[in-house]
Amino acid sequence: MSPAEELKTVWLLWFEQEKLEGEDVELLLGVYRTEENARAAIERLKGQPGFRDYPQGLQVYSRVLDEDSWTQGFVRD
Repeated sequence: MSPAEELKTVWLLWFEQEKLEGEDVELLLGVYRTEENARAAIERLKGQPGFRDYPQGLQVYSRVLDEDSWTQGFVRD
């Protein structure tokens, strides 16, 4: 990643849990300047109730500021 891209990138920490019955759980837990900060948050949270039962649900994604992330639209089932 170039320095210019680094300045425009944020790191999102999500908790995602698919449920076979009922609604999936998707929680935006935080937005961070660096991937390292987002991963440090996982370390702080993974022992908390709920998160400790589903540690694989803690996911980090990068996004570039001022860019569309989803451009194709969507269809509800």
